[in-house]
Amino acid sequence: MPPEERLKIVQEFADLTDDEAATVFNSGGVPLDTIDRMIENVVGTFELPLGIATNFQINGKDYLVPLAVEEPSVVAAASNSARQTRDRGGFQCSASEPVMIGQIQLTGVPDPSGARLRILHHRQEILDLANEQDPVLVRFGGGARDIDVRVVNSHVGDFVVTHLLVDTRDAMGANAVNTMAEAVAPYIEELTGGKVFLRILSNLAVHRTVRGRAIFSKEAMGGEHIVDGIIMAYALAASDPYRCATHNKGIMNGISSVVRSTGNDTRAVEAGAHAFAARTGSYLPLTTYEKNADGDLVGTIELPMPVGLIGGATKTHPVAKACIKILGVDNAQELGMIIAAVGLAQNHAALKALATVGIQKGHMKLHARNVAVAAFESLGVEEDPALIDEVKEELVKGGKIRVDKAEEILKRIKGL
Repeated sequence: MPPEERLKIVQEFADLTDDEAATVFNSGGVPLDTIDRMIENVVGTFELPLGIATNFQINGKDYLVPLAVEEPSVVAAASNSARQTRDRGGFQCSASEPVMIGQIQLTGVPDPSGARLRILHHRQEILDLANEQDPVLVRFGGGARDIDVRVVNSHVGDFVVTHLLVDTRDAMGANAVNTMAEAVAPYIEELTGGKVFLRILSNLAVHRTVRGRAIFSKEAMGGEHIVDGIIMAYALAASDPYRCATHNKGIMNGISSVVRSTGNDTRAVEAGAHAFAARTGSYLPLTTYEKNADGDLVGTIELPMPVGLIGGATKTHPVAKACIKILGVDNAQELGMIIAAVGLAQNHAALKALATVGIQKGHMKLHARNVAVAAFESLGVEEDPALIDEVKEELVKGGKIRVDKAEEILKRIKGL
């Protein structure tokens, strides 16, 4: 069915009003036929605000960074944090080669250690077979680079798991890696006499990492006591998984927003980041914080970054393409370094707030407009931008940013 007919079925099923159906069907700035090619059963789009984070200087270059996110304070916090690094040289970032892992799970071999060595003995044949699947990738300098083979113990027996290491260049690379893994699986069965089941990319991209470092000057932050407070907050995250989960979520507030704005796969990046945080057997922060000899705060970040500039929504979604142009990046590694810097900045901003006034003061001030709008909706009052701002300002002035308070203010103003 075309999208219009699908929407009619949904409207009838859910008893949507004509206005509600029209809101769902709105495709914003993206042509409907483009959206209809991206996923199945399209009936419209779900739009998010797109903000620009400022003040980012990375490896000596200035960037404007697009963030697609619904949460207030993320863009402002990252921008403010980046400003506090500029008098110490901004962010220094690096990236490994863009190597992804394809896993081939072999079962049913009586001698798993012997099978492992047979596979390794035929390493070059496996690589050649993999590279035959994507001559274009090979021509651009990528392709299968190496293999690694492990014996994995499970409750149903031992598996021999081959890791096919593939340089995917400026692509995220899932399709290329999966195709190669599927192609070499029958040969691995032939070598070992076993049976292959899974043949798929791993999102724990430990060979495709980005790293970032920044010095946040104590003067820009408001004093050395704030440096000490941030280190104390970090120490809890490094010692307690309950705090660490929220610590890393704050990092992903920035990272996922840039990944989303560029049409990359947020779920792949998030899965890899959290798995990387737990790779030692304990769930740990993706960032570190220390105080240098001058009393300034030194922050670092390291995590997998499987993002690309070609393929998927990055090349089909017009807003994603525009965001790539705003960033002015030349390759996927540069994009990954920018994303890492934003993650570090966002995390630093959250820790600074926690160590000083608390996370809610700044966040709720920015959230006040949403609360004001909710009051209009709950009271059935037609939205008026000027009146919304008036309610918002009174909420902020009163310091209690809640819907019930917004309703009280709106009733008083409107004489309800």
